[in-house]
Amino acid sequence: MAIDMSKQALLVVDRQQGPFTGPRHDAAGLLARPNDLAVRLRAKGTPIIFIQHCGPEGDDLHPSKPGHALHEDLAVEALDTMITKASCDAFLETILADTLAKLEIDELIVTGCATDFCVDTTIRSALARGYKTIVPEDGHTTGDRPYLSAEKIIEHHNAVWANFISPVGPAHLTHCERII
Repeated sequence: MAIDMSKQALLVVDRQQGPFTGPRHDAAGLLARPNDLAVRLRAKGTPIIFIQHCGPEGDDLHPSKPGHALHEDLAVEALDTMITKASCDAFLETILADTLAKLEIDELIVTGCATDFCVDTTIRSALARGYKTIVPEDGHTTGDRPYLSAEKIIEHHNAVWANFISPVGPAHLTHCERII
């Protein structure tokens, strides 16, 4: 039996006040399940990294606006890492790759908001960069779009990530409670 010696980190993408001002699919569950996951992962020494989107001047996610703040229901600890970004890709022009390299991380668990934008782009970027990637099917959310319901968007992206072709294979899809 092979032993997986991966060094993991949990990425929490854009769980900020702004994205949760509008309706989000299973918003209460998305706030509770990843918090519970973070508690379990912290207990075994897994780094928790919060990715915070910074919008342009006038945008609700601009650092001067209330929407930029991390969601009030998040369980953030003093040792957690905060990384800001200005695009959908948490790796693009940020310190994320350097931070992961310093921590010798080779596997990411990705949660957050919005499934069809920042979560999707970050997962694809992680896989393309060779990070083994775990996606809790119940650890990301979005809102309804004019073209598709939030539930269908989430279902579609879970299927895409589970079949994504990358140097390390597709993402591994599971549920928050199964990650220990």
